[in-house]
Amino acid sequence: MEENKTKNQFKRVCVFCGSNSGRKQAYSDAAIELGDELVNRKIDLVYGGGSAGLMGLISQKVFEGGCHVLGVIPKALMPFEISGSTVGEVRTVSDMHERKAAMARESDAFIALPGGYGTMEELLEMITWCQLGIHKKPVGLLNVDGYYNPLLALFDNGVKEGFIKPVARDIVVSAPTAQELMEKMEHHPTFNEQVAPHESWQVQQLGNYPAQQNAQ
Repeated sequence: MEENKTKNQFKRVCVFCGSNSGRKQAYSDAAIELGDELVNRKIDLVYGGGSAGLMGLISQKVFEGGCHVLGVIPKALMPFEISGSTVGEVRTVSDMHERKAAMARESDAFIALPGGYGTMEELLEMITWCQLGIHKKPVGLLNVDGYYNPLLALFDNGVKEGFIKPVARDIVVSAPTAQELMEKMEHHPTFNEQVAPHESWQVQQLGNYPAQQNAQ
């Protein structure tokens, strides 16, 4: 990857995380820690719009810290991921495809906290979009208590077995703490080995949403 000469400046970071809190207190602590880190850096939050689990913890922390919070949630999930009142701005969309496109469009970088299938799917799609050239934004994993070690090992095995290019493996940045992760992402070099030129995606449509423009 090309060496970054300047520090990345993030105004809004998208955080993928679970609507559950997980079995370890460390996961909740990490969500709060990441929220504090965003507030300290005056970075706004884009997230999945839920008020339960890790989503609720980080959105509340960032909102209380005075930064803007944008939640993007499909109408069908509102009864399941929202319990009680929400914070900040909540944008409802029709489905998961529109949700991911909106979150990507609104963000300067992506971070995944521990989560389940949905969190991992969102994370993997942003990695794939970077590899394809749809965006040039950093993608980070907050690897709390080694939660993502098996996933990172799977990526490494993909390189070993010839399915992932070594340069593409470096798309993903990981760290055990929020502060270390943010510092790594701020200085992470831009991925410039895309499958297709970034500019060629600008006139393409994502899914069935003609009005959408891909994130710059």
